[in-house]
Amino acid sequence: MPQHPIVKIQPLSFPWQTIDPFLFCVHHNDAYPAGNAKMGPQASLAGRNLGQDFAGKDGWSMYHGETVPGFPAHPHRGFETVTIVREGRIDHSDSAGATARFGDGDVQWLTAGKGIVHCEMFPLRHTGKPNPTELFQIWLNLPAKSKMVEPHFTMFWNEDIPRHVARDANGRTTHIASIAGTLTGDACLPPPPNSWASEPDADVAILTIKMAPGAAWTLPAARSARTRRQLYFFIGTVLTIAGQSVAPGMVIEVAGDQAMELLNGPEETELLLLQGRPIGEPVAQYGPFVMNTQTEIQQAFADYRRTEFGGWPWGASDPVHPRDKGRFALHPDGRVEER
Repeated sequence: MPQHPIVKIQPLSFPWQTIDPFLFCVHHNDAYPAGNAKMGPQASLAGRNLGQDFAGKDGWSMYHGETVPGFPAHPHRGFETVTIVREGRIDHSDSAGATARFGDGDVQWLTAGKGIVHCEMFPLRHTGKPNPTELFQIWLNLPAKSKMVEPHFTMFWNEDIPRHVARDANGRTTHIASIAGTLTGDACLPPPPNSWASEPDADVAILTIKMAPGAAWTLPAARSARTRRQLYFFIGTVLTIAGQSVAPGMVIEVAGDQAMELLNGPEETELLLLQGRPIGEPVAQYGPFVMNTQTEIQQAFADYRRTEFGGWPWGASDPVHPRDKGRFALHPDGRVEER
């Protein structure tokens, strides 16, 4: 008798639960107020644990920022960050010389490899209205052979990300955006060259799925029975997966080798799908470093103390771009993209 397509259902934690080859997934959704002259919140910061503010007081957090919300300069080694910005703007700078402002559907994919320092600040550009900011940050592991590759900075602009619209028998739509991989047969943007997602048989997919009220859509089977996949149900009221009703605020691990019908309830539903073949190697993690052994973790700290992973060329640890600067990216080789 075939296994039921649903393997496990759990309430979403913070950060969201992940499975190999993913390490971490967090959904930041902040209702920031109007910005002040320094692009920080036009509101009192009294009572906040500045530098460590994750409390969500008044619907938003400063995180590690003290003037502008966000994450000032910090190091990484041994994995990749994939940052999907659904609303708002992110100002990025890194030790390899890249800097950017991106958002409203853009995705940044950063291969930390042998080591990089970067910052991710959330400038509150609007002074006369709120500055809502929503994003996913996903950590994708690197196999041992790629943990010490050169860092690589990639931008996927919103206008270039493949999107597919499926219509059910009643004409109700499901919109799929393919950040990595594809389940619809459409072409996808090439991942960074040393990513696990670039391995031909890794079957990595990162998709956002938006279902209209009452829509039905069949999630196709993955390419291999070894592929693991999770659906994160973060917006909606009720969803039926392979005949089983699921409440919102859940992560659903589903069998990779089985197609299954998703039937939406009476309100719009949004899902994030993460899938991939497991790397299947030991994971040693301490804070921002992810290697295969504790000895390698100790070496990462020693290397960072000695080299600072190339040093920090931007002066302040939390730089932001001018208020009126648009979406752009300056790559380490000097190439500039303007959007």
